[in-house]
Amino acid sequence: MTVSKRSLLMLAAASAVLAGCGKKEEAPQAAAPASAAASAPAKPEPLKIAFAYVGPVGDGGWTFAHDNARKAVEKEFGDKVVTSFVENVPEAADAERVFRDMVGQGNKLIFGTTFGYMEPMLKVAADAKDVRFEHATGYKQAENMRTYDSRTYEGAYMAGVIAGKMTKSNTLGVVGSIPIPEVIRNINSFTLGAQSVNPKVKTKVVWVNEWFAPPKETEAAQSLINAGADVLFQNTDSSAVLKTAASNKKLAFGWDSDMSAYAPDAHLASAIINWAPYYIQATRAALDGSWKGGSATWWGVKEGAIDLVSISDKVPAETKEQVEKIKAGLKDGSFVIWKGPILGQDGKEVVKKDEVADDKFMGGINFYVKGVEGKVPTGK
Repeated sequence: MTVSKRSLLMLAAASAVLAGCGKKEEAPQAAAPASAAASAPAKPEPLKIAFAYVGPVGDGGWTFAHDNARKAVEKEFGDKVVTSFVENVPEAADAERVFRDMVGQGNKLIFGTTFGYMEPMLKVAADAKDVRFEHATGYKQAENMRTYDSRTYEGAYMAGVIAGKMTKSNTLGVVGSIPIPEVIRNINSFTLGAQSVNPKVKTKVVWVNEWFAPPKETEAAQSLINAGADVLFQNTDSSAVLKTAASNKKLAFGWDSDMSAYAPDAHLASAIINWAPYYIQATRAALDGSWKGGSATWWGVKEGAIDLVSISDKVPAETKEQVEKIKAGLKDGSFVIWKGPILGQDGKEVVKKDEVADDKFMGGINFYVKGVEGKVPTGK
């Protein structure tokens, strides 16, 4: 068969195209280094952490302390974490909505920072097994939910030692928030501290039934002053009690955070909570996979969670020294606050001589010790 010149030219052209295609197929070999780089492990996504606050971050007390700890987590872990918060979350059904929204936004570690979040958080935890939940001051846990608290009664006791020395009327006043064991325990511990240096003191209590309610706190503080109290203490979240004491030329303490700046002339000391050590530990456990639910943690002076700070120059040097000795004893375990004999209002022993109240007892306190006036309210 005779092949035309045109056919020969077409065959040559086709061969050239095929040769060109062959050269293009060699290109991926040259790109091998880029492919190797692409196979390197991708940087893990940051752990998303959310915090639910019962009050505003600017309350100067409880929520302010929690938010400072959130910032400490950011500083500790940098770009390994991303944190967010929702403030003014009520202790009601709306808390459940907030927790579910946090889950929906991809948060894998969620902190609920007040007692009233316990039941809503339990419900959400049951539906979000891949999320870790942390509840402050509660007593119910689950497979993916645990509780944590601070021994605030230690700070209350140390404040009481100062109050017992500084009172002239021997009448102390306490503005109480909500009558749960945590708060009742603090009132009693404050009174025990005062009695340790001044057996004549008595403590009056006015309840406001809220954690953060500056107008009610102010009214309660004023009523205590009108009833003869010259040193005030609180288990509420704002600086209103301290400010009210200042306006009446009385004395008071800061609570949860250092409140000395709000009323320097009235401020005796601040019983503070440092949540940062726990939040950092919990975050590290979530990051390295060692986090486990179903447990309860209760830290105090020993773990760096509780302290009494900014003690006023008005406080005698020997009283300051006594507080420092108590603090050291709480840290090394040589000093125990709830050691008998401790008497209830009726004069009967609630803790027998030389016995030490255990955490189960401490967690269920629903009575006043001798020296506290009035009755413990029933219900919330």
